Amino acid sequence: MRVTVRLLLALACAVGWCNAASADALQGAAPAKLSSASPSSGNTPVAAQPGSPTALIKPFYEHFGLERDPAQRANFVDPAKKVLDDAEALEKSGQGECLDPNMALDNADADKDAIAGSLKMLEAINGYRAKVVVAFAEGGHPHRLEWKLEKVGDAWKIADLLSVTGEWELSQYQCE
Repeated sequence: MRVTVRLLLALACAVGWCNAASADALQGAAPAKLSSASPSSGNTPVAAQPGSPTALIKPFYEHFGLERDPAQRANFVDPAKKVLDDAEALEKSGQGECLDPNMALDNADADKDAIAGSLKMLEAINGYRAKVVVAFAEGGHPHRLEWKLEKVGDAWKIADLLSVTGEWELSQYQCE
């Protein structure tokens, strides 16, 4: 997995999409380095082109827990959609929960200000597949996630979510 992140980072830097601060963020540098490049408010907006993979992922960091919202299911395809559907069915049956409510946050505490102040996203598209690498720090701990997307018709859909930091992958959950 580290190779994938490094390749994405190298690609992004090669085409001029990153600078030293974003490269440090994606490699897990301390949040202090990131804050020096941020405006005084501490919040640096993540730019996203409409219809891009990043535009699809960005709302998950603006509204925590969105990945578990059934209304968002249209933004997912299998294998992620199947796991989310199975988790919802399990929860509705009263047999318990299978997924953490903060998967997009790598199961970190939902400190919106801390996450927004260090959030970095890097997108790589290869034909009908894309990855969005997300890096942020919360409670002094760096987190990195990789969103895997597929182009379905004219829209990007989320196929999987991988935590590089926590070493878990949504598609590997069996919520039955």
